[in-house]
Amino acid sequence: MWKLGGLAVPLICRMKGRFYYAVRAGRNPGVYGTWDECKKQVDRFPNAIFKKFATEDEAWAFVGTAAINSQTASSECGGQSKTADESDDDDDDSNDDDNEDEPCSKRFKSTKPFIDLEHKFTYMGDAVAVYTDGCCTSNGKKHPRAGIGVYWGPGHSLNLSERLSGRQTNQRAEIVAACRALEQAKELNIEKLVIFTDSMFTINGITKWIKSWKTNGWKLSSGGSVINKEDFKRLDKLTSGINIEWVHVPGHAGFTGNEAADSLAKDGASKPLC
Repeated sequence: MWKLGGLAVPLICRMKGRFYYAVRAGRNPGVYGTWDECKKQVDRFPNAIFKKFATEDEAWAFVGTAAINSQTASSECGGQSKTADESDDDDDDSNDDDNEDEPCSKRFKSTKPFIDLEHKFTYMGDAVAVYTDGCCTSNGKKHPRAGIGVYWGPGHSLNLSERLSGRQTNQRAEIVAACRALEQAKELNIEKLVIFTDSMFTINGITKWIKSWKTNGWKLSSGGSVINKEDFKRLDKLTSGINIEWVHVPGHAGFTGNEAADSLAKDGASKPLC
């Protein structure tokens, strides 16, 4: 493994031997040059997905990424997903992201990250990469404190740590963190953005469920209102005019960018309300 801009990136091996080992679902998805390297990523990893290939291109095509395009969400899911109604009924935020849906995946050809040294951005192809996270202590209980974190890279001037205003919940913090990243991106006229988040609630909400919410006048089939309506309206407006790839990363799994965003969010939660 090597690190680039704070991102842990699987090394693409130039094989002298015969095979490439592709890990689609594991500790660090990517392409590895030996079985021993591959095994470290998949051994005892729940629902690991990996395969051996003769060429590097075939291996990367298999890996793809756990991304969901902002326009098209894949219906190929690794587990059962909640409906929009079911998920919003759980929107009291008494559960943390550990209980969120398994990610749906849309396969596309992976590209090597690289650093724009002038602006210190990390690029995935021609898109800028950013990590967002939200947290809430005493989530769903008395005296909750929520914060948001946006991580652009080590020591980046745009890295953001803020206390969440308004209702203090974990899911709101996750949504608002994505909003803040998009606001920053638009201020800099960034046209393509890859948003890494460990919140499948946010990803599914903005890429799938929001369509039925709009159609139903922001009402659930039960007649109740979408609890996070205003936050998703804000996020939906911000997605206009910018090409976004939503990428799910497992929380607290050692992904450098996600851990950094989580730390920023925790620092934000400790700040006073403005």
